[in-house]
Amino acid sequence: MIHPGQLLQAHGLRASKARGQNFLTQPATAAAIARAAGIGPEDWVVEIGGGLGALTLALAPLARRVLALEVDRGLHPVLTELAAQAGAANVEVRLQDALGFDWAAQAAEAGRPLVVVGNLPYNISSPLIFALLENRRHWRAANLMLQREVAIRLSASPGGKDYGRLAVLVQTWCEVRPGMTLGPEQFFPRPAVDSRVVHLAPRPEPLVPWAVAAGEAWFALVVKAAFSQRRKTLINSLCGGLGLDKEAVGEALGRAGIAPGRRAETLAIPELGQVAQALRPDPA
Repeated sequence: MIHPGQLLQAHGLRASKARGQNFLTQPATAAAIARAAGIGPEDWVVEIGGGLGALTLALAPLARRVLALEVDRGLHPVLTELAAQAGAANVEVRLQDALGFDWAAQAAEAGRPLVVVGNLPYNISSPLIFALLENRRHWRAANLMLQREVAIRLSASPGGKDYGRLAVLVQTWCEVRPGMTLGPEQFFPRPAVDSRVVHLAPRPEPLVPWAVAAGEAWFALVVKAAFSQRRKTLINSLCGGLGLDKEAVGEALGRAGIAPGRRAETLAIPELGQVAQALRPDPA
C-alpha cells in the first residue's frame, strides 16, 4: 500500500481540512475493520467516503459488491484507478455526497439489506447518522469510524453530559456495539483525537414501539425539543421547543408520570417515549 501522503503528492492533491479528510495508513488496520463488519459473500457494501481506498480494497474480497461513495472530485479518479489496478472488479466508485444517497433504491437493486461502512468526518457525522436511522429498513449493519467523542455519545447512558438527542435516537432504533479504537498515528494527516469504530444494527423491536411509522417523526421532534436547552427543566424545554403552553405540557407530563422539574438528560429512553406519547396531538 502506497502511503496516502505520497499518493496525494503524486496526483497534485492535498487532504481537505474542510472535509475532515484523514486517510488510513495501515493495511492491517483496514483489514481488521473490514473483518469486524460481518460481511458475507452475498452482501452489497456501501462505503461512505472511499478516500484513497485503504478500506475499499480491504472490503472488496469479502463482499459481492462494494459501492464506494466519494464526494471529492479530486479523489474520485484516484480511487477509481486504484481499484482498477488492484483488480477489484466488484468495486464501483461513485462521485456522490452520501447525504443525498438513495438507500431504498440501492437496497432494491441488491435485493437485500445493505452493509454500511464508513470513516465519517466530524462535521457531518451527526447528519449522516440521522440519515442512516431514517433509512434503517434498507441496511442490516452500519460500521462507522467516528471521532472518539462522537462514538461515546452514541452509547451514553442517562445522567451524563454525553447523553443527548443522538444517543436517544440511535439507541431507540439500533443496538450499539463499540469496536476498535484507533490512535492518531493510524491516519494521514494525523487528527488531534482518537477515533473509534461503532457497530450499529437495527433492533427487531425499537425501545419505543408506538413510535414506529406515523409516530417516529413526532418522537424525534419531542426528543429534539427536550434536549434543546439542557440547563432548563423538562417542562420549560418542551414548552420552548414545541411552542406549547405550560399548562398543556404539565398535564401531559402528569399523564406520563414524569416530574416536570426533571431535566431531559435524566430520562431513560422509555420515559422519553412516555412523554412524547402523552404530548402527541393525535395519539394512536
